[in-house]
Amino acid sequence: MRNRQFINGKWIESTASQVFDQRNPANLDEITGQWPQGGREDARAAIEAAQAAFPAWRALPPARRAELFTTLLAALLRRVEEIARVLTQENGKTLRESRGEVQSAFREMEYQVQEGARTASRMPPTMKEGILGYERREPLGVVAVISPWNFPFNVPCRKVTPALMAGNTCVFKPSSLTPGVGRIFTALFEEAGFPPGVINMVVGAGSTLGQELTSAAEVRAISFTGSTEVGRRIHRVAAEAMIRTQLEMGGKNPLVVLADADLEQAAAAAVEAAYACAGQWCTSTSRLIVERSVAEDLLQRVLARVAAMKLGNGMDETTAMGPVCGAEQLENVLRYVDAGKKEGARVCAGGERVTEGPLSRGCFVAPTVFAGVTPSMRIAREEIFGPVLSVMETASFDEAIALANAVDFGLAASVYTRDIEKGLAFVEQVSAGLMHVNMPTAYKEPAFAFGGVKASGFGLPEAGESGIQFFTEHKTVYVRYR
Repeated sequence: MRNRQFINGKWIESTASQVFDQRNPANLDEITGQWPQGGREDARAAIEAAQAAFPAWRALPPARRAELFTTLLAALLRRVEEIARVLTQENGKTLRESRGEVQSAFREMEYQVQEGARTASRMPPTMKEGILGYERREPLGVVAVISPWNFPFNVPCRKVTPALMAGNTCVFKPSSLTPGVGRIFTALFEEAGFPPGVINMVVGAGSTLGQELTSAAEVRAISFTGSTEVGRRIHRVAAEAMIRTQLEMGGKNPLVVLADADLEQAAAAAVEAAYACAGQWCTSTSRLIVERSVAEDLLQRVLARVAAMKLGNGMDETTAMGPVCGAEQLENVLRYVDAGKKEGARVCAGGERVTEGPLSRGCFVAPTVFAGVTPSMRIAREEIFGPVLSVMETASFDEAIALANAVDFGLAASVYTRDIEKGLAFVEQVSAGLMHVNMPTAYKEPAFAFGGVKASGFGLPEAGESGIQFFTEHKTVYVRYR
């Protein structure tokens, strides 16, 4: 059965006749759904529906918006298992990881609802008598949310919730690799009773839908999560139309281990953040930078943990790591693995696609560890977005900081050390938006801002207070009353 777009409160056929099949990355022979390859006309209809719904939604008190979200949150909790299973079928991550994503999405939404209900105005004291001064935050209008495939439920919750709580209306575009998750996400709003046009979902290629969403005069803001290349392209187009952008993009995240660190904790953190979700987190640990005196000891601890991991279909509750998300992603990861071998890095684990048995029908890459990696190698500089960990040795703390900074990205970073002075120096000197001391690079909480620097992010970060701030205009008011 062919799925539909959601525009102005109705599930409707796309104006485009082309369709595409979404395939399970654990078994490419399994088609999970057929979807419309939506065109610019679909995007235009969604934008117009959102524009028409904006005045009434803007006028609705924040407390009433929060009530609708409360109904949605209750429905979300009832459907955790259903959402998790669709997520695993489309993305490939394990059911444990999918359930964790849905639960974290609930927390993201819950926090942003609370933040939106209380972030409306501010009234500091004025300098002169008889003058009342206050600040208001007002909605922008129609906003576009372009969501990734690696966290297809969590990220929309983190973006769409503050957008709607601020009084905006939204056009939501899920990734074509995970449209079924986008459908469930959107259906929750329908079931909760959100008015028609407040949220609309369009499915299709970014080259067509995205072009309309990033250039339409009615669209006032774009929140995007995805690759740096696409993010830069969106920003260039949006800048011409004076559309504000919030871009959460790539990473090449270092985990630095100093000689005084607890090596068992560091090894556990490196393996957790490198191979969870098959390494397809923007905050995954991609580079393990280790002081030379403990490098071999740490490497062996990492390899022991990797050897114990079970690779398999995410629907199997015993699986530790699932496939990468789709044939294109598989080819990209294998190209980097091949580049690492050719440039002289030493394969200590994995380094190949599974080509035998039932897993050969899917997009399975064995968890890979490279040692002897040097800063000039592609696997040390470029985002792989797969289960590949590059181990790099360093002679000193200062050199470790230089290596951590020696890439174009700046999303997340971590250091393991018992020396708190060095830990805080690391925080000060490394260029990244999320810093961790004795914690995995992927850790985050809803109350704190989430975003990167350099090629990893642009505009206000997501989550925390900035989630609402990005989707609002700032207005200052002065009133003389005597």
